[in-house]
Amino acid sequence: MNEITNLILSKRKEMPAEQSLLAGISGIDASGKGFVTAKLAKELEFKGFSVANINADGWLNLPQIRFDKTNPAENFYENAIRFEEMFERLILPLKENRSINLNADLAEETAAEFRRYEYFYKDIDIILLEGIFLFKNRFKNLFDVQIWIECPFDIALKRAIARSQEGLSAAETIKAYETIYFPAQKIHFAKDAPQASADLVWQNV
Repeated sequence: MNEITNLILSKRKEMPAEQSLLAGISGIDASGKGFVTAKLAKELEFKGFSVANINADGWLNLPQIRFDKTNPAENFYENAIRFEEMFERLILPLKENRSINLNADLAEETAAEFRRYEYFYKDIDIILLEGIFLFKNRFKNLFDVQIWIECPFDIALKRAIARSQEGLSAAETIKAYETIYFPAQKIHFAKDAPQASADLVWQNV
């Protein structure tokens, strides 16, 4: 963890004081992105930095958009998260101004409709943005630091079954990961090579 912290802090020193540093923490589904990001946020805050820990999953599209039976993996890769809206309304204004007060429509994995949520951040030094597909080619240049959480598919699947985040049975979880989530990540690898563009690859096994 010290390696990630030191990288972020070294990049922070190069940033204009009036801006926030934007660090992306990405990896495959169930790779441990949220766990690593939470620990990282605590460590940075302990060192005296103000941190915004933001999960891109809040910007999920509703199920009828992010899931498609005909072409499940490609559709999920393209439509799982409202990235453009998230960056335009929340991330880039916060990065530029260090502060934001925004009401947005968010959705959890099991939600059938959006709920209103207020983002309020003030004088933020470091933004930790965590989520899948962050390092698509069209978004890579938005980040000051890119951290890839490396985790084998078989270990990630065991974690997904254990947490049962979407309320699925073990068999349903396996099917979803083998037909949607992991194939979508393989599309991400082929199109965007996220590991290759990362400033640091962190092994989380």
